[in-house]
Amino acid sequence: MKRPLLDVRGLRLRHGRREVLHGVDLCVAAGDFVALMGLSGGGKTSILRSIVALEPFTAGDIDVDGVRLQPGPLPRERHLRDLRRKVGMVFQHHHLFDHLTALENVTLAPTHVFGTTPAEAERKAMALLEALGVTARARALPRELSGGEAQRVALARALATDPPLLLLDEPTASLDPARRGELGESLRRLAASGRTLVVTTHDDDFARAFADRVVILAEGSVVEQGDPRQVLNQPSHPETKRLLQTRDRGGSS
Repeated sequence: MKRPLLDVRGLRLRHGRREVLHGVDLCVAAGDFVALMGLSGGGKTSILRSIVALEPFTAGDIDVDGVRLQPGPLPRERHLRDLRRKVGMVFQHHHLFDHLTALENVTLAPTHVFGTTPAEAERKAMALLEALGVTARARALPRELSGGEAQRVALARALATDPPLLLLDEPTASLDPARRGELGESLRRLAASGRTLVVTTHDDDFARAFADRVVILAEGSVVEQGDPRQVLNQPSHPETKRLLQTRDRGGSS
């Protein structure tokens, strides 16, 4: 049995008076690829932001490869260095720094946060950009990149510090079917190499094809989980059925 790399227990989170997460449990083993699914507003992104210490939570416990987060105010950034080595995040809208080239975006954290020499950071960054098929865009600014290129640069940036856990928020949202397939294959290779992946998505075809497990969220609670093909082809919970029906009707994500 593989060891858990991410262990979330009883996670509760509030936005003002509204409780967004109601005691979420999520355990992910090293090397697993988990798809987190649910209708918009169900709490998927809040879970990711809590794991990476970008959003405080009100109750529960988060353990990322031995680094524990507790409820209450966020720790100061200088106390999060160990966590930043353990987890990387790719945001839905990339959040690349507009004034930096693709290469500079990827080398920023290794050089300025972790003390990697510029030459070593650039060598590793170019290798990541090459592996993701965007070496030719290394000197381009974010505004000069296509959506797919920007996403792959953001993925390279998240991988630049070699974190064992990678979080991706709706990575297929702006991609055509061919690009979704390319991304899925890239993520499968990362998982096969031992990287642990948690991906939020509305794309059930993507989850079926690439994820090891799907976790369905509804109104801040986990309502169903298991093998993607079984859960998504034969859903047992009404909220899973509603999620799939919304997709079939062409509902927005």
